[in-house]
Amino acid sequence: MLDVSPRIDARSFRADIRPHAVVIGSGFGGLAAAVRLGARGYRVTVLEKLDAPGGRAYVHRQDGFTFDAGPTIITAPFLFEELWRLCGRRLADDVTLKPVSPFYRIRFDDGAVFDCSGDAEAMREQIARFSPDDVAGYERFLKASEAIFKVGFEELGDVPFDSWKDMARIVPAMLRLKSYRTVYDFVASYIRDERLRVVLSFHPLLIGGNPFTTTSIYCLIAFLERRWGVHFALGGTGQLVEGLVRLIEGQGGAVRCGSEVAEILTQRGIATGVRLASGQTMQADIVVSNADSAWTYKKLLPGIVRKRWTDRRIDRARYSMSLFVWYFGTRRRYDDVAHHTILLGPRYRGLLDDIFERKVLADDFSLYLHRPTATDPSLAPPGCDAFYVLSPVPHLQSGIDWAIQAEPYRRRIEQALGATVLPNLEREVVTSRLLTPQDFQDRLSSYRGAAFGLEPILTQSAWFRPHNRSEEVERLFLVGAGTHPGAGLPGVLSSARVLDDIVPDAQSLERIA
Repeated sequence: MLDVSPRIDARSFRADIRPHAVVIGSGFGGLAAAVRLGARGYRVTVLEKLDAPGGRAYVHRQDGFTFDAGPTIITAPFLFEELWRLCGRRLADDVTLKPVSPFYRIRFDDGAVFDCSGDAEAMREQIARFSPDDVAGYERFLKASEAIFKVGFEELGDVPFDSWKDMARIVPAMLRLKSYRTVYDFVASYIRDERLRVVLSFHPLLIGGNPFTTTSIYCLIAFLERRWGVHFALGGTGQLVEGLVRLIEGQGGAVRCGSEVAEILTQRGIATGVRLASGQTMQADIVVSNADSAWTYKKLLPGIVRKRWTDRRIDRARYSMSLFVWYFGTRRRYDDVAHHTILLGPRYRGLLDDIFERKVLADDFSLYLHRPTATDPSLAPPGCDAFYVLSPVPHLQSGIDWAIQAEPYRRRIEQALGATVLPNLEREVVTSRLLTPQDFQDRLSSYRGAAFGLEPILTQSAWFRPHNRSEEVERLFLVGAGTHPGAGLPGVLSSARVLDDIVPDAQSLERIA
């Protein structure tokens, strides 16, 4: 395991007079923020609650298997390459990204299969196989996705929305791009076949959104994938985490694990440091929170009166679904299973209503099956496969007791997989572990156990989301899924990019007496 203890001795640490930035949390948003701040002259300390860096991108190793806990789909590699360039290095020197094809294999409940890829002709053939009359509509949809991408990602993805005027300026573009429509409705305006509507509208689920309520801004994902492809880091996503930690240390910063932040300290409405759960305090010139935004405001700022993000507003907000994740290894390989497989259940809209609106644990489910050993066999012992299977489920407002429900639910998933793409699975599993919505709250400090923070509906996007520059406390900044622009690796890395516009360079920062 990577040694993430500070490598600066006490004498050199005292001699470092650069302004100090404390980053709470070592998820990708926090690590990217640390690299960017280090490149702009700050001495950075990243504080992580867990015993290893990564946050949701934590790595589990057991019985010879390596399991990435969270994000595994890399769709905008240039955002990582940019971080390495800031440190005078090349991403390829430390991490090998390998294209994955197909991007996803989607298996319908009746056994029909659709392979999503970046090959334009192959996609037209796939569309035609399901509905020849929808090929032209698909081409029009992809052009519309590109138009949304150029505005939503290229122009606005790393722009701070500090003022309502920022939002007002983009209203004409949003109206022109029909951002008031939901993802599903937008897709349906181009596609007639119901199965193809599912294929082209499921992407919001990758960032915690319901396709039937998420703004169609997120239709940009279709073109984003076409432009840069889908990649996987050899050795697992944890290789990117370890590489970023080394960049931070190379800048003279430090990543301290096992250091849970209990409070953000303030004086006269200005963030001045943090207090750890151990009781230790640490002074800072700026504080960046990569913790869940609702958790940051409700749990880490007990000493201030919040004017915008009050407890009432936080409680009344809409939150993403949570996730039930089963990590398991098998004694054999399933070579006909793709790297990314989506297994759809018998219902689409009805199941999503159960998860997001009724907040009940349905009898049926749709699953995302991750088989990284399809691309990198080294993540499992020879002749074995590593998997995780993810089921979207309601967050903790549902009242589901996962201490009781977890094992029966895992067995249902095991039976479903064994009856479809992983024959005889029950007899083949040799190692296993679970992550439930309760773990998202207790282990990852996600409010209500919501896996992606605030739900990405239109009234909780851009200016309506918690701002990257805190509205409550000066010199407090937010990155990660719970702030602008949102969840997913491109989103959280772009949230760190926003800091370049709103955090002054270290040399021009006025020190607090």
